Amino acid sequence: MKKQLIGGIVAAATLIPTAAFAAPTMIEMMTRKPMTAEQVKVDEVGKATLEKLYSAFPETRSFEIINASNAQGDVLKPADSTGLSQMKVNQTSIILQEKGGTGKKITLHTNGISGEIEHVDQENWEPKEKPLITLTDQEIKAKVDHLIDKMYGNVKAYEFAMEQMENPNQKTLMLNYIIKGSESPFYQVFVHDNAINLTRVGGEPAPSHIKVEGLFTRDGKPDYTYDSILNDDKLFALLKISPTELKEELAKGKSVADIAASKNISKQQVYEVIANTQVEKQMEAEQNGVVPKNNRSKEQMLKEIEPKLLPVIEHKNETTLKK
Repeated sequence: MKKQLIGGIVAAATLIPTAAFAAPTMIEMMTRKPMTAEQVKVDEVGKATLEKLYSAFPETRSFEIINASNAQGDVLKPADSTGLSQMKVNQTSIILQEKGGTGKKITLHTNGISGEIEHVDQENWEPKEKPLITLTDQEIKAKVDHLIDKMYGNVKAYEFAMEQMENPNQKTLMLNYIIKGSESPFYQVFVHDNAINLTRVGGEPAPSHIKVEGLFTRDGKPDYTYDSILNDDKLFALLKISPTELKEELAKGKSVADIAASKNISKQQVYEVIANTQVEKQMEAEQNGVVPKNNRSKEQMLKEIEPKLLPVIEHKNETTLKK
């Protein structure tokens, strides 16, 4: 159980919004500035976070912002079993509650750099006479699935495990949602009393557009970042190759650039195709409020993404094709 608990990351997400830290040195490294409701609504990250919440749960449009702040600085997290390392933090926290101050409450902690909502606390969304923790395991999982699906989508892409924590003071369930083939949770959730505490601790999931997994592997497992970039219909059309055929060629130790060259297609042509797709996805995400708008032109974004994409095109798989 202890191995499954992502203590350092969960602690960072959970403790940062609180009024005090366990270690005085951590207080000194952090600067937390309170924000008014009006400031949240005009702040890029705050506005995008609210739009995401309102889209997921329309009823929260009538909720009041009862607390909000932005924290910046360094916090300590476990580096390994013997020591600590520093982690830079820029996090916007928003707490909303039904008018009246006694009903449903939801807390969101958003990464101020990436715009990703990293932590969600949902409290009192079940009647007090039948709190969440009294439901069956299946009913609890359904509630957590619903929260993940609404806030992040595609909950069916994950394998699932649930266990009860050894807590004599209160019943607490830990739910781990894991990407197929991964050893670490992508979402880690704690359910206790009448609350769901959800933390996004993993990397990128397998997006729904992926037609074939494992184009490249890392430590014998699919690299979903590479898969997400190269599962591009326009790339398949340019190379005149199917997703399965591309995987087979890459498994022989070739790079995408090598495969393109064998078809008299330049590396630049390959880059332009996948770069346009990635930038268009970014622009769409900004327009839909999934990530904050950065006000950069498409030309600027294409130039900035080049150093990130060229290694993907030139990378050669370390595995061999098994027959």
